Amino acid sequence: MRIEGSWPAIVTPYGDNGTVNLSTFNQLIDFHVKHGSSGLLVMGSTGESTQLSLPERRDIISHVADYSRGKIPVLFGCTCSTLSDTISLSTHAEEAGSFGLVLIVPPYIKPPQEAIFDFFKQVANNVNLPIAIYNNPTRVGVNISPETMVNLSKIDNIVADKEAVSDVSQLQEIQNNTSDDFSLLCCDYPGYSLILPTLALGGAGTANVAGNIIPEEMAQLSQPWNNQDDATRARELYFELLPILKSLYSVSNPVPVKAAVNLLGFNVGNPRLPLPTLSGAKLTELTNLLKDTGYLDKYSQ
Repeated sequence: MRIEGSWPAIVTPYGDNGTVNLSTFNQLIDFHVKHGSSGLLVMGSTGESTQLSLPERRDIISHVADYSRGKIPVLFGCTCSTLSDTISLSTHAEEAGSFGLVLIVPPYIKPPQEAIFDFFKQVANNVNLPIAIYNNPTRVGVNISPETMVNLSKIDNIVADKEAVSDVSQLQEIQNNTSDDFSLLCCDYPGYSLILPTLALGGAGTANVAGNIIPEEMAQLSQPWNNQDDATRARELYFELLPILKSLYSVSNPVPVKAAVNLLGFNVGNPRLPLPTLSGAKLTELTNLLKDTGYLDKYSQ
Protein backbone atom coordinates (compact mmCIF):
# COMPACT_ATOMS: atom_id res chain seq x y z
CA MET A 1 0.00 0.00 0.00
CA ARG A 2 1.06 3.60 -0.57
CA ILE A 3 2.15 5.45 2.56
CA GLU A 4 -0.02 8.58 2.61
CA GLY A 5 -2.34 10.54 4.85
CA SER A 6 -1.78 10.90 8.61
CA TRP A 7 0.75 8.65 10.35
CA PRO A 8 0.94 9.71 14.01
CA ALA A 9 4.18 8.87 15.79
CA ILE A 10 2.69 7.50 18.98
CA VAL A 11 4.09 7.71 22.50
CA THR A 12 5.48 4.70 24.33
CA PRO A 13 3.33 3.99 27.41
CA TYR A 14 4.96 3.25 30.75
CA GLY A 15 3.40 1.82 33.88
CA ASP A 16 3.66 3.26 37.37
CA ASN A 17 6.99 1.50 37.88
CA GLY A 18 8.44 2.98 34.69
CA THR A 19 8.43 -0.23 32.64
CA VAL A 20 6.83 -0.45 29.20
CA ASN A 21 3.08 -1.06 29.45
CA LEU A 22 2.32 -3.21 26.42
CA SER A 23 -1.42 -3.46 27.07
CA THR A 24 -1.86 0.31 26.77
CA PHE A 25 -0.53 0.07 23.21
CA ASN A 26 -3.75 -1.82 22.45
CA GLN A 27 -5.85 1.12 23.63
CA LEU A 28 -3.80 3.59 21.57
CA ILE A 29 -4.09 1.43 18.45
CA ASP A 30 -7.86 1.07 18.86
CA PHE A 31 -8.12 4.86 19.33
CA HIS A 32 -6.40 5.51 16.01
CA VAL A 33 -8.37 2.86 14.16
CA LYS A 34 -11.59 4.47 15.44
CA HIS A 35 -10.53 8.01 14.50
CA GLY A 36 -9.15 7.48 11.03
CA SER A 37 -5.35 7.58 11.20
CA SER A 38 -3.84 6.05 8.06
CA GLY A 39 -1.08 4.27 9.96
CA LEU A 40 1.21 4.61 12.97
CA LEU A 41 4.89 5.12 13.71
CA VAL A 42 6.04 3.22 16.79
CA MET A 43 9.38 3.90 18.49
CA GLY A 44 10.19 7.10 16.67
CA SER A 45 11.50 10.14 18.53
CA THR A 46 8.00 10.64 19.98
CA GLY A 47 8.17 7.05 21.21
CA GLU A 48 11.45 7.70 23.06
CA SER A 49 13.26 5.10 20.98
CA THR A 50 16.70 6.03 22.32
CA GLN A 51 15.38 5.58 25.87
CA LEU A 52 14.39 1.96 25.26
CA SER A 53 16.59 -1.11 25.68
CA LEU A 54 16.91 -3.61 22.83
CA PRO A 55 14.86 -6.24 24.71
CA GLU A 56 12.13 -3.65 25.29
CA ARG A 57 12.14 -2.72 21.62
CA ARG A 58 11.85 -6.36 20.59
CA ASP A 59 8.94 -6.90 22.98
CA ILE A 60 7.15 -3.79 21.68
CA ILE A 61 7.54 -4.93 18.08
CA SER A 62 6.27 -8.44 18.82
CA HIS A 63 3.26 -7.20 20.76
CA VAL A 64 2.24 -4.28 18.55
CA ALA A 65 2.79 -6.15 15.27
CA ASP A 66 0.50 -8.91 16.50
CA TYR A 67 -2.23 -6.62 17.89
CA SER A 68 -2.26 -4.17 14.97
CA ARG A 69 -2.33 -6.80 12.23
CA GLY A 70 -5.46 -6.40 10.13
CA LYS A 71 -6.39 -3.21 12.00
CA ILE A 72 -3.87 -0.53 10.99
CA PRO A 73 -0.41 -0.55 9.37
CA VAL A 74 2.53 0.24 11.67
CA LEU A 75 6.06 1.34 10.84
CA PHE A 76 8.54 0.42 13.57
CA GLY A 77 11.61 2.52 14.34
CA CYS A 78 14.47 0.06 14.17
CA THR A 79 17.60 2.20 13.93
CA CYS A 80 20.25 1.34 16.52
CA SER A 81 23.74 2.75 17.00
CA THR A 82 25.29 -0.07 14.95
CA LEU A 83 24.41 -1.59 11.60
CA SER A 84 24.39 -5.14 12.99
CA ASP A 85 21.90 -4.26 15.74
CA THR A 86 19.75 -2.35 13.25
CA ILE A 87 19.62 -5.33 10.91
CA SER A 88 18.91 -7.67 13.83
CA LEU A 89 16.00 -5.54 15.07
CA SER A 90 14.70 -5.08 11.53
CA THR A 91 14.73 -8.81 10.80
CA HIS A 92 12.97 -9.37 14.12
CA ALA A 93 10.27 -6.96 12.94
CA GLU A 94 9.90 -8.92 9.72
CA GLU A 95 9.69 -12.24 11.57
CA ALA A 96 7.02 -10.72 13.85
CA GLY A 97 4.87 -9.95 10.81
CA SER A 98 5.33 -6.18 10.89
CA PHE A 99 3.98 -3.94 8.13
CA GLY A 100 7.21 -1.97 7.72
CA LEU A 101 10.10 0.01 9.18
CA VAL A 102 11.09 3.63 9.67
CA LEU A 103 14.82 4.31 9.80
CA ILE A 104 16.90 7.35 10.73
CA VAL A 105 20.61 8.05 10.57
CA PRO A 106 22.11 6.77 13.85
CA PRO A 107 22.38 9.82 16.11
CA TYR A 108 25.64 11.53 17.14
CA ILE A 109 27.81 9.65 14.64
CA LYS A 110 27.42 12.18 11.78
CA PRO A 111 28.44 9.91 8.88
CA PRO A 112 29.10 11.24 5.35
CA GLN A 113 26.48 10.86 2.62
CA GLU A 114 28.06 7.77 1.04
CA ALA A 115 28.01 5.98 4.39
CA ILE A 116 24.39 7.02 5.04
CA PHE A 117 23.36 5.53 1.70
CA ASP A 118 25.27 2.31 2.40
CA PHE A 119 23.77 1.99 5.89
CA PHE A 120 20.19 2.17 4.63
CA LYS A 121 20.93 0.00 1.60
CA GLN A 122 22.37 -2.79 3.73
CA VAL A 123 19.33 -2.77 6.02
CA ALA A 124 17.00 -2.77 3.01
CA ASN A 125 18.87 -5.69 1.47
CA ASN A 126 18.32 -7.77 4.61
CA VAL A 127 14.53 -7.43 4.84
CA ASN A 128 11.58 -7.56 2.46
CA LEU A 129 9.54 -4.98 4.35
CA PRO A 130 8.68 -1.49 3.06
CA ILE A 131 10.97 1.14 4.60
CA ALA A 132 10.41 4.84 5.24
CA ILE A 133 13.46 7.05 5.78
CA TYR A 134 13.16 9.78 8.40
CA ASN A 135 15.40 12.79 7.82
CA ASN A 136 15.70 14.81 11.04
CA PRO A 137 19.04 16.68 11.08
CA THR A 138 18.47 18.51 14.37
CA ARG A 139 18.05 15.18 16.18
CA VAL A 140 20.80 13.16 14.54
CA GLY A 141 23.36 15.82 13.58
CA VAL A 142 23.46 15.31 9.82
CA ASN A 143 21.13 16.06 6.91
CA ILE A 144 20.34 13.46 4.27
CA SER A 145 20.92 15.40 1.07
CA PRO A 146 18.27 15.42 -1.68
CA GLU A 147 20.68 13.57 -3.96
CA THR A 148 21.15 10.80 -1.39
CA MET A 149 17.41 10.54 -0.80
CA VAL A 150 16.70 10.32 -4.53
CA ASN A 151 19.25 7.50 -4.81
CA LEU A 152 17.71 5.73 -1.83
CA SER A 153 14.28 5.96 -3.47
CA LYS A 154 15.58 3.73 -6.27
CA ILE A 155 15.98 0.81 -3.83
CA ASP A 156 12.87 -1.31 -4.29
CA ASN A 157 11.66 -1.51 -0.69
CA ILE A 158 12.51 2.07 0.33
CA VAL A 159 9.12 3.60 -0.36
CA ALA A 160 8.81 6.85 1.62
CA ASP A 161 10.65 9.82 3.06
CA LYS A 162 9.61 11.86 6.09
CA GLU A 163 11.34 15.25 6.10
CA ALA A 164 11.88 17.43 9.16
CA VAL A 165 13.98 20.25 7.72
CA SER A 166 13.74 24.02 7.53
CA ASP A 167 14.48 24.20 3.80
CA VAL A 168 11.46 23.68 1.54
CA SER A 169 13.73 23.56 -1.51
CA GLN A 170 14.97 20.19 -0.25
CA LEU A 171 11.43 18.79 -0.44
CA GLN A 172 11.06 20.31 -3.89
CA GLU A 173 14.18 18.53 -5.16
CA ILE A 174 13.09 15.19 -3.73
CA GLN A 175 9.52 15.40 -5.01
CA ASN A 176 10.69 16.46 -8.46
CA ASN A 177 13.22 13.66 -8.85
CA THR A 178 11.51 10.60 -7.39
CA SER A 179 8.88 8.36 -8.92
CA ASP A 180 5.14 8.80 -8.37
CA ASP A 181 5.00 5.74 -6.11
CA PHE A 182 7.59 7.18 -3.70
CA SER A 183 5.84 8.98 -0.83
CA LEU A 184 7.06 12.31 0.49
CA LEU A 185 5.78 13.16 3.97
CA CYS A 186 6.69 15.85 6.47
CA CYS A 187 6.60 16.53 10.18
CA ASP A 188 4.08 18.88 11.80
CA TYR A 189 6.59 21.08 13.66
CA PRO A 190 5.21 24.62 13.23
CA GLY A 191 8.70 26.09 13.36
CA TYR A 192 9.29 24.56 9.92
CA SER A 193 5.66 24.93 8.71
CA LEU A 194 6.10 22.18 6.12
CA ILE A 195 2.60 20.76 5.86
CA LEU A 196 1.09 23.15 3.34
CA PRO A 197 4.24 23.39 1.16
CA THR A 198 4.61 19.60 1.16
CA LEU A 199 1.03 19.01 0.05
CA ALA A 200 1.26 21.84 -2.50
CA LEU A 201 4.30 20.12 -4.04
CA GLY A 202 2.34 16.88 -4.40
CA GLY A 203 3.43 15.28 -1.13
CA ALA A 204 1.62 12.29 0.33
CA GLY A 205 0.87 13.48 3.88
CA THR A 206 2.40 13.80 7.34
CA ALA A 207 4.09 11.73 9.99
CA ASN A 208 3.00 13.80 12.93
CA VAL A 209 2.88 14.36 16.67
CA ALA A 210 -0.50 16.10 16.92
CA GLY A 211 -2.36 13.03 15.67
CA ASN A 212 -1.81 11.52 19.12
CA ILE A 213 -4.54 13.81 20.47
CA ILE A 214 -6.45 15.17 17.45
CA PRO A 215 -6.38 12.20 15.05
CA GLU A 216 -9.42 13.08 12.94
CA GLU A 217 -8.25 16.64 12.33
CA MET A 218 -4.75 15.50 11.38
CA ALA A 219 -6.21 12.84 9.11
CA GLN A 220 -8.19 15.54 7.32
CA LEU A 221 -5.23 17.94 7.15
CA SER A 222 -2.84 15.28 5.86
CA GLN A 223 -4.77 14.15 2.80
CA PRO A 224 -2.99 14.70 -0.56
CA TRP A 225 -4.47 17.50 -2.63
CA ASN A 226 -6.46 16.77 -5.77
CA ASN A 227 -8.01 20.17 -6.41
CA GLN A 228 -8.25 23.77 -5.24
CA ASP A 229 -10.96 22.95 -2.71
CA ASP A 230 -8.55 20.56 -0.97
CA ALA A 231 -5.97 23.32 -0.75
CA THR A 232 -8.46 25.83 0.65
CA ARG A 233 -9.75 23.44 3.31
CA ALA A 234 -6.23 22.44 4.34
CA ARG A 235 -5.15 26.06 4.73
CA GLU A 236 -8.18 26.88 6.91
CA LEU A 237 -7.70 23.78 9.06
CA TYR A 238 -3.96 24.37 9.43
CA PHE A 239 -4.45 27.81 10.94
CA GLU A 240 -7.22 26.45 13.17
CA LEU A 241 -4.86 23.78 14.52
CA LEU A 242 -1.77 25.99 14.77
CA PRO A 243 -2.18 26.79 18.50
CA ILE A 244 -2.27 23.04 19.24
CA LEU A 245 0.83 22.43 17.14
CA LYS A 246 2.72 25.23 18.87
CA SER A 247 1.76 23.91 22.29
CA LEU A 248 2.88 20.37 21.46
CA TYR A 249 6.32 21.68 20.51
CA SER A 250 6.68 24.16 23.39
CA VAL A 251 9.08 21.72 25.12
CA SER A 252 11.19 18.97 23.58
CA ASN A 253 9.07 16.25 21.99
CA PRO A 254 7.51 14.09 23.46
CA VAL A 255 7.17 15.99 26.75
CA PRO A 256 3.98 17.99 25.91
CA VAL A 257 2.28 15.32 23.81
CA LYS A 258 2.77 12.66 26.45
CA ALA A 259 1.10 14.97 28.97
CA ALA A 260 -1.71 15.59 26.49
CA VAL A 261 -2.29 11.86 25.92
CA ASN A 262 -2.52 11.43 29.70
CA LEU A 263 -5.06 14.26 29.82
CA LEU A 264 -7.24 12.34 27.35
CA GLY A 265 -7.41 9.49 29.86
CA PHE A 266 -4.75 7.12 28.57
CA ASN A 267 -2.30 6.08 31.27
CA VAL A 268 0.96 6.41 29.33
CA GLY A 269 3.14 7.58 32.22
CA ASN A 270 5.85 10.21 32.16
CA PRO A 271 8.85 10.48 29.84
CA ARG A 272 12.01 8.77 30.98
CA LEU A 273 14.81 10.91 32.32
CA PRO A 274 16.57 13.04 31.28
CA LEU A 275 13.32 14.22 29.65
CA PRO A 276 11.18 16.16 32.15
CA THR A 277 7.50 15.80 32.94
CA LEU A 278 5.31 18.69 31.82
CA SER A 279 4.07 20.57 34.87
CA GLY A 280 3.15 23.98 36.26
CA ALA A 281 2.11 26.79 33.96
CA LYS A 282 2.84 24.88 30.75
CA LEU A 283 0.62 21.97 31.80
CA THR A 284 -2.15 24.38 32.79
CA GLU A 285 -1.83 26.16 29.44
CA LEU A 286 -2.05 22.88 27.53
CA THR A 287 -5.04 21.70 29.58
CA ASN A 288 -6.92 24.94 29.04
CA LEU A 289 -6.17 24.90 25.32
CA LEU A 290 -7.57 21.39 24.91
CA LYS A 291 -10.64 22.37 26.93
CA ASP A 292 -11.26 25.62 25.10
CA THR A 293 -10.95 24.03 21.66
CA GLY A 294 -13.30 21.20 22.60
CA TYR A 295 -10.76 18.47 21.87
CA LEU A 296 -10.56 17.31 25.48
CA ASP A 297 -14.30 16.59 25.51
CA LYS A 298 -14.21 15.08 22.01
CA TYR A 299 -11.39 12.62 22.62
CA SER A 300 -11.48 11.92 26.39
CA GLN A 301 -11.61 8.24 27.25
